[in-house]
Amino acid sequence: MSGFRTYDESDAPEAARPMLEAAKKRMGFVTTLNGVMAESPELLAGYNALAEQFGKSSLPAAAKQVVLITASVANGCEYCVAAHSTLALRARVPVAVVEDLRADRPLDDPALEAVRRLTHAMVAQRGWVTEAEIEEFLAAGPTRRHVLDIVLGVGMKTLSNYTNHIACTPLDPAWADQAWTGAPVRG
Repeated sequence: MSGFRTYDESDAPEAARPMLEAAKKRMGFVTTLNGVMAESPELLAGYNALAEQFGKSSLPAAAKQVVLITASVANGCEYCVAAHSTLALRARVPVAVVEDLRADRPLDDPALEAVRRLTHAMVAQRGWVTEAEIEEFLAAGPTRRHVLDIVLGVGMKTLSNYTNHIACTPLDPAWADQAWTGAPVRG
């Protein structure tokens, strides 16, 4: 869709400017995703709050990246797959894990594979995962809290994935090396 603008910290709606300034300090630049979200300061604030809370969640660092990439692949979000692939590699998630996630392939690590499977099921089934899927996840070692932390990550990615779909958010140069075009054909 057209008509969505990408703001920066100098021209965004007043309520969004401090958030974009903080993002620039944190990342070194304002992502185009944040720039698009700035049209609705409440969306930007909500996304930032979810991202902060997900960062504090009980999931191990690599598992968090698995949730973010898996949800983005399942939702066909080219922008977020590229961004989170870059961030996962920077966080030292093994290249093979990132490649398998991007290709929607099973992971060799049983704990990370359990996270991938449950995350994918949550997205594909719109949260209606079965008791058997939960029990299979728990049998791999995670806890019920981890199940709910995955819900948090999926919620966060829903906000960004849908925003990117609607606005056709341009890919930042920082994510270009991990550009992904595995998204489904749009109707």
